[in-house]
Amino acid sequence: MTTRLFHISDVHFGVEDTAALDAVARAVAAERPDAVICTGDLTQRAKHSEYARAEQWFAALGVPVVLQPGNHDMPYYNPWERFTDPFRRYDRLAQAVSCDFTSPDVVLVPLRTTVRAQRRFPWSDGVIKPVALQATLAALAALKGDPRTIIVIAHHPLLGPEGAPGNPTIGGDDAFAQIAAAGAHAILSGHVHVPFDQQRERGGHSARMIGTGTLSTRLRHGAPASWREITCEAGGVIETRLRLAGAEAATGNPSDAR
Repeated sequence: MTTRLFHISDVHFGVEDTAALDAVARAVAAERPDAVICTGDLTQRAKHSEYARAEQWFAALGVPVVLQPGNHDMPYYNPWERFTDPFRRYDRLAQAVSCDFTSPDVVLVPLRTTVRAQRRFPWSDGVIKPVALQATLAALAALKGDPRTIIVIAHHPLLGPEGAPGNPTIGGDDAFAQIAAAGAHAILSGHVHVPFDQQRERGGHSARMIGTGTLSTRLRHGAPASWREITCEAGGVIETRLRLAGAEAATGNPSDAR
């Protein structure tokens, strides 16, 4: 058996790319993936109106949806709510459209990398708190011996680009090493708006890091709007295909730019 997932990220409702979203929705309707995973930044400023548009779009897909919050998904214009209940608006969306998806081939384990505030500024890059990491490691420990492909989903990449100095995700190196040692085959993320697919190693343990581009107008480094098709079989077998939203919007056909 195989399980097919669509991985999207950084939709940024408020500055979304409507044509890109339409291309994804058409592909979902035509191909019926087993689930759509969105690794955060669902909104631009976490406005109620942006969350309403996100709920409408995700609910209309008609397939299981799995969400993670990003740094843009906490209130921007309401500091009181950001500090007292930062995920209230996100949680309402998740309760409406998200699910705990598993299949005979793959199991998804969340890792929260977003925090309401941090000592550095801006507060956009990831921070992995011990409580978040321990929750993920506990879920992985419960899966010990499970023959399925195990994928951790987070908003921020746990490691920076290969060869780059430092790591923008605080605690990312240690988290990656422990997650890989605990048996995760891959970690899906977004945030950087640039797709990647790499086998990485820390502490003598390796795992695959897979990221997709944005579906918003906030393009970076020349990377076009995109999403990733992921096909999984049990035992850590993962195949990916990057799909360019612009090409599919123009032709209606899949594009492979991996």
